[in-house]
Amino acid sequence: MQIITRVAELRARLADEHAIAFVPTMGNLHEGHLNLMRQAREHGDCVVASIFVNPLQFGPNEDFDQYPRTLIADCAKLHGLVDVVFAPAVNEMYPVQQTLFIELPPLAYELCGAARPGHFRGMATVVLKLLNIVQPQVALFGKKDYQQLHLVRQLTTQLNLPLCIIGGETVRAADGLALSSRNQYLTEAERSEAFFLSQTLQGMRQAIVQGARNFELLQQQAAQALASRGWVVDYVSVRNQSDLQPANGEQRNWVILAAARLGKTRLLDNVEVGLGE
Repeated sequence: MQIITRVAELRARLADEHAIAFVPTMGNLHEGHLNLMRQAREHGDCVVASIFVNPLQFGPNEDFDQYPRTLIADCAKLHGLVDVVFAPAVNEMYPVQQTLFIELPPLAYELCGAARPGHFRGMATVVLKLLNIVQPQVALFGKKDYQQLHLVRQLTTQLNLPLCIIGGETVRAADGLALSSRNQYLTEAERSEAFFLSQTLQGMRQAIVQGARNFELLQQQAAQALASRGWVVDYVSVRNQSDLQPANGEQRNWVILAAARLGKTRLLDNVEVGLGE
């Protein structure tokens, strides 16, 4: 396994590779990330993982400075799973001030985009830069960040990028909590409560499978249930899987999306649901 920090060196290393599978991360790796690496091996002869905490997708009051940076431990976990780790410094990814951005669709300003202004612009910028640098045939993103995955797919489709985007299933703890690098911010008491987010979404899913179609009421009830236990809810929303627009009766497959704060920690989760279940 090679660890590369410079763009020019990475491009030289990958110049003769014709089946590259790429997994971009911000490091502080957990089993969800490692599962994506294993899946990547099924799609490429050369697996590349990036570790880069992207400043452009953090707001002024967010946790960029505190975000855990654990490169040595991350590389130990990746040994034997990937061929190349790309771990650039900020000035390598942004050698000059970034003043060029793509125009994102309205969806980027809803859900997490409404709660975190500028987040998806920063995400799209670094993803486009990384895809241009690595030039993979396949790239894998976790479904836990469902809105991000949808926007990345739109990015690659509408900008005619020659690669396939694959979504990896969310990996969960035994109590159902979606694995996330931010889970380590939780206190012991908060960690004991954190399962309730996934439990709430599973309850909504079961109601929909059994025929409930008043999505607005389901959303309100879920948000109230979370708030009553001390959560600060950004959103609970039932959306169409196909376009992430608000759910309607014409679709057969939906996704329930939620983001809420427990103490100082913002947790994301989602559950897919379809009429065929």
